[in-house]
Amino acid sequence: MAREKSCTPSQLALAWVLAQGKDIVPIPGTKRTRYLEENVVAVEVRLGPADLARIDRILPRGAVSGPRYPEAAMKAVGR
Repeated sequence: MAREKSCTPSQLALAWVLAQGKDIVPIPGTKRTRYLEENVVAVEVRLGPADLARIDRILPRGAVSGPRYPEAAMKAVGR
């Protein structure tokens, strides 16, 4: 779908978050300026109702859950 929209997968993901409502704000993390600049372009990716419905069919809400990192790595978080 990102290819169809001429964007990166990250931009598509951010565009999806932006489409969830004005009370939702994505806060992407990055170490590199080039990725920050790439992320900002996500505001230009347009997702219509059909696009959002397609994403919901592919990845239904609640389908992904769990910790961000494996258990061993979680022990290092916050050190």
